Amino acid sequence: MKPIRLISGFLTVGVWTLLSRVLGFVRDILIAGYLGTGPVAQAFLVAFSLPNMFRRFFAEGAFNMAFVPMFSKKLQDSTDAAADAKDFAQDAFMGLAFVLVIFTTLGVIFMPGLVLMMAAGFNGDERFDLAVEYGRLAFPYILFISLAALVSGVLNATGRFAAAAAAPVLLNMIFIVAMLVTAMTGRPASDALGMGLGQALGLRVGDTLALSVPLAGLAQLVLVWWAARRAGFTFRLRMPRLTPDLRKLAIIAAPAMLAGGVVQINLLVGRQVASFYDGAIAWLSYADRLYQLPLGVVAIALGVVLLPDLSRRLAAGDLDGGRNAFNRASELALALTIPAAVALIVIPVPLISVLFERGAFDTDDTAATALAVMVYGLGLPAFVLQKALQPLYFARGDTKRPFYYAAVAMIVNAGVAIGLSIYIGYIAAALATTLAGWVMVWLLWRGSRTMGDAAQFDARFKSRLWRIMLASVLMGVLLWNTVLLVGPALGMATIRYGALAFVVIVGIAGYFVIGRLVGAFRVSEFKAAMRRG
Repeated sequence: MKPIRLISGFLTVGVWTLLSRVLGFVRDILIAGYLGTGPVAQAFLVAFSLPNMFRRFFAEGAFNMAFVPMFSKKLQDSTDAAADAKDFAQDAFMGLAFVLVIFTTLGVIFMPGLVLMMAAGFNGDERFDLAVEYGRLAFPYILFISLAALVSGVLNATGRFAAAAAAPVLLNMIFIVAMLVTAMTGRPASDALGMGLGQALGLRVGDTLALSVPLAGLAQLVLVWWAARRAGFTFRLRMPRLTPDLRKLAIIAAPAMLAGGVVQINLLVGRQVASFYDGAIAWLSYADRLYQLPLGVVAIALGVVLLPDLSRRLAAGDLDGGRNAFNRASELALALTIPAAVALIVIPVPLISVLFERGAFDTDDTAATALAVMVYGLGLPAFVLQKALQPLYFARGDTKRPFYYAAVAMIVNAGVAIGLSIYIGYIAAALATTLAGWVMVWLLWRGSRTMGDAAQFDARFKSRLWRIMLASVLMGVLLWNTVLLVGPALGMATIRYGALAFVVIVGIAGYFVIGRLVGAFRVSEFKAAMRRG
């Protein structure tokens, strides 16, 4: 894959991911509107979080990170590359399906235990029974989404990014349509149910959402399966075979699965610390939603595109090409991430107040959430750099060292979150996440120095990095002054959205103008990537 093609793939995945994140905001607004924060909402959110928690192991983490490099290598160096790669992909598909059918069945049977593991506070009230019911309906999503992730890995490894990147959009579209149709079709029999119209409608919407979860997973699987079939990879149902390649895949994937467990422990520690402070879980959750927007768009695109490209180049012995791909992807990722981090640090209060401050969410909540946004903003470049550095290991089949590094980061996260919470309160959880992110980056970078030139930052990257940072700082100054200029408008209910949009547009335009003037990037590179995409 040529550098321009690499950037084009990055932008393709980024655009589709951005659309998915925007629709995710619409989905959350509708869920809040129909369900509020009552028992149905809490039960559904816990039920939906269960398959999403386990997908970190099967879908987006361990299995795919181990599968893609092996699959790419077979495409590269086999005497009958296409046939060998297709057989391996088919065996992996059925092996994963076999494991997931068993896992899904056990999850449905033992759903009460899983709900207690996630939300022990539900025990003994109506939320528990609802969460168990919704969990059993939603849990098969893990089967469909994990198989879809494997097929997406096949598409990405062959340089086909569009279908796999578009698949997550289906989830939010199905949720949105399901809620709107449920709300518009028929009035619930509230008297018979012994509840008000709002409660009855909320229950209907909750039921619909739970049923929509596996449907959305199946839709994503069908989309990528169809795209893979058009590319010459047909996945059929057959008895699984434990081949030597699958044994090797399991051995490589195991440490990455443990690393995924470390990430979940970090999240659990943060929730536990926040739970001791009234309102803190909500503050950190809203802050997380905001910083995850640029993180999701850039980091997901980076990981999806860079791993298969590096795997192919290393399998072919193209160390110079691998180094160039690593540097160009990292350069583009930081060019998009550093200004976003600066914006989160400089103007968190206007962002939070305009997006969330209404109803029960008051100015105190805005201030507390804004502080968390600033702390997360400091860690945003680290979270993205992790996605650039990890493929250097995974492309070589090395999943052990990232696990060891993740374990060290976990200790840092727990120590900071728990140790500092008695002094600085809930913000210790956000600070721990940021510090652990930078520790992980330092460990990954230090470990990559043993990999030779292919894992080193080149002169162009080093030259442009300080220019990107300069352009971002100057953009921050511009944002600050723009907020001062339109400050009153940001507090007016009728025009505050337009005022915030104006601030954002000024920041984006200013960054690209300043960046072009100081040599942080060239607009022609983005235009060429879009033309070649």
